Amino acid sequence: MAELSFKSRPRMFLLDQTTASPSSRAVVVAVMRHNQRNDVKSIELRRPARREHHLWKRRDRGQSFRKASDLVRIIRNLPDEKNAIYDALDRWTAFEDEFPIIAIAKSLQTLKKNHHWLRIIQVCKWLFSKGQILTWLTYDVLLIALSMEGRVDEAELVYNKVIKDYTRSTPKRLFSRMVSMYDHHHLPHKILEVFADMEEFGIRPDGDTTWRIGRALVQLKQPEKVKQLLEKYLTKWKYLYFDGKRVRVKRGGPSDPFADQSKIDQPKIDQLKIE
Repeated sequence: MAELSFKSRPRMFLLDQTTASPSSRAVVVAVMRHNQRNDVKSIELRRPARREHHLWKRRDRGQSFRKASDLVRIIRNLPDEKNAIYDALDRWTAFEDEFPIIAIAKSLQTLKKNHHWLRIIQVCKWLFSKGQILTWLTYDVLLIALSMEGRVDEAELVYNKVIKDYTRSTPKRLFSRMVSMYDHHHLPHKILEVFADMEEFGIRPDGDTTWRIGRALVQLKQPEKVKQLLEKYLTKWKYLYFDGKRVRVKRGGPSDPFADQSKIDQPKIDQLKIE
């Protein structure tokens, strides 16, 4: 530490005033320290505190809800014509700095609660035309809407597109949704095709999906494979939500046709048949 003797008050000195920028310029702070022995003052070098510049912006969470409610109000009373829906959506996003994908996702959830399935399909197709990437939740809502409208072929096209684009990152929920849709429309051979994709990707089906696959095997006259399926994928325990908590419950009761997996016989397999 350099020693400096002076009797005046502390001063501020700047190093390299001509070359250094203000942000990188070192600030020399003269701190007077009284030394009882030799009565000298010392100076101490300090650098300014670094300022952290955040890259994100703080946004109002209620703004996306207001935009979503405005979108639902706009498209709810429009005719079922493609051009009318697309023009209204284009006008709604005309003066937006960023594409309001969050507000659109929230509006799709509102349309789902009100059972406006055709509007969901039209909005999702408009998103595809704009080159936007849908979230997994939006894909799930789209598949539900296509199933409720009876457009199973289009749902299969969406499923194949997702499998092609996101081969190793496709969630289990998408496969379960397709199995549920095919089971609702009585297409057992399609269920086995989805189950083959799940085994190829190493995805383990949940309990409900396993039962639907078992019913499909029974409908296709393959009851000998049901026992292997249940022993491999149907666990002894299941999880339920009680008072907001996840509780582990042992399988059994009137809702479970397989109370004990170690004793799977033909009468229990027959319970999978749809009346």
